[in-house]
Amino acid sequence: MDDSPQEFCHQQTSGWSFAATEPKTARDRIMTAASHLFCNHGFAATGIDTILSRAGTAKATLYHHFKSKEELIAAVLEAEGTTWRGWFFGRLAETQGPARTRMLAVFDVLEEWFADPGFYGCPFINAVAEFDTGNDAVRKAAEKHKEHILTWLKAQAIELKVPDVTETARSFAVLLDGAIVAAQHTRDPSFARTARNMAECHLDAVLGA
Repeated sequence: MDDSPQEFCHQQTSGWSFAATEPKTARDRIMTAASHLFCNHGFAATGIDTILSRAGTAKATLYHHFKSKEELIAAVLEAEGTTWRGWFFGRLAETQGPARTRMLAVFDVLEEWFADPGFYGCPFINAVAEFDTGNDAVRKAAEKHKEHILTWLKAQAIELKVPDVTETARSFAVLLDGAIVAAQHTRDPSFARTARNMAECHLDAVLGA
């Protein structure tokens, strides 16, 4: 890992990553350091000593705020989810037009995210892939994040009057996750457009267009 202990993640994240926020306290320093390392190098592969080195804090300070690495991971996922959703839904709120336009705009926002030089995929997808699904903290964090997205999608689907709101929201969620993984693996932002085209086909089919 080539991360300097004093360098924090000020990538061109446009506000979507907690790791890029300016730390104000010792806890913040630990959190932003851990977030950057977990998201860019892996949760399991990142050790406590590496986090402490990057954060420039003592082990006693870390364990004063977090009882274990698992607790730190849960806190990082919560912070990353809150930051990303604030950015994502904020960008969607700028979209003008009917529900169909707003629903399809999710893929336009994804493409913007994928094209960011700091894009490292979804921390929730990455964490679930690394840990046993029996890990309650990781699973619950991922479920909470997904539920926020599904709730927004369902609201748009209700306004659009699709026959099966839940199924349409789930279909969009599958396309979102698939595009994220594909873009992370290939570094090709255009997977968002591929997913958008598929989402349009779904809407045309369910609305009988």
